[in-house]
Amino acid sequence: MTDQTTETTFRFSGRLCAPSFRALAENRAARLALQIDILALDEQAAQIRVRGPQALIGAFEMALSLGPYDCMIFDITTCPA
Repeated sequence: MTDQTTETTFRFSGRLCAPSFRALAENRAARLALQIDILALDEQAAQIRVRGPQALIGAFEMALSLGPYDCMIFDITTCPA
């Protein structure tokens, strides 16, 4: 059984430490074999486009929702990319 490749854009908002959040996003994407494009990233929000199997995109969302220790995620919105 194969999981079809899909593309989703996430917007994570909260209190972000941009370098830490970028490092976490890049690390988790690599571990899950996903492709990402960081479209925007600052101290208040990150917008990230993710490509790969839907189940692994869900795992990526969950990992980033917990964030690194110096970030607090308050809201996540998604839309098909």
